[in-house]
Amino acid sequence: MCSNKNLYFFVADVHLGLGYKEPAERERQFAEFLNTLPHNTKEVYLLGDIFDFWYEYKDVIPSGYTRALGAMAALVERGIKLHFFNGNHDIWTYRYLQNEIGAVVHPKPEIVQIEGVRFFLAHGDGLWDKSRSYRILQSIFKCRFLQILFSGLHPRWALWLGKKWSHHNRITRYSKETEGARESFCAEQTAKATAWAEEYLSNLQATGEQAVNRFILGHYHISATSRLKEGATLSILGDWLNNADYLLFDGHQLTRHKILRCAQNDRESSE
Repeated sequence: MCSNKNLYFFVADVHLGLGYKEPAERERQFAEFLNTLPHNTKEVYLLGDIFDFWYEYKDVIPSGYTRALGAMAALVERGIKLHFFNGNHDIWTYRYLQNEIGAVVHPKPEIVQIEGVRFFLAHGDGLWDKSRSYRILQSIFKCRFLQILFSGLHPRWALWLGKKWSHHNRITRYSKETEGARESFCAEQTAKATAWAEEYLSNLQATGEQAVNRFILGHYHISATSRLKEGATLSILGDWLNNADYLLFDGHQLTRHKILRCAQNDRESSE
């Protein structure tokens, strides 16, 4: 890595707390990743589903995550700006990450300018899925009245229910996937994401707004890159359930990197 350039990192779908493939090792690896970021790191963008389930009470947060939360706080103490985008598994952040960790929480997609380059950043869920089932589920998750009712449960039972639902949702999906189905899913979601990004760029152009140069999304658990019109690119982040996947921007190039379980780095070509 260049020692004289500001560096920006992008991560999604760590799913801390999910009982799948050595969860303690996954948290240790994520904490080590944050703790060993270079001195010239300027900002870190966590693009959703960092936690497999997160729900805050006024004075209670989910147990565990000690290493990860400590690493996030240490990052902020180093003067590195930490951005936390809500995913569909960690929607319910109210004050803890802001007040105790010092993170900047983003409840919705954002367009940000980094070193003169315009990025569209989002977890990725719901951008093109407008199905009735998705809209109903989101209206339930984001309904303030229902959140108040849920908070009325004792934390022991509320957090147990939430973690059980989240765990079942993810593990059931993995247990049903075959290699062929996975490849088909990757191709389908990449095509949908590309079509959506192309339409988004066209809408910006039609309204006279400044174009986006880079799109970065999480949520779909696939490592994919697409070239768009006018030289823009779309990158979908892979997850940390197998080999940790992240993107690095040095002010000029956006490159994809993987941290293998054997702790060796497999750096891919720039996107």
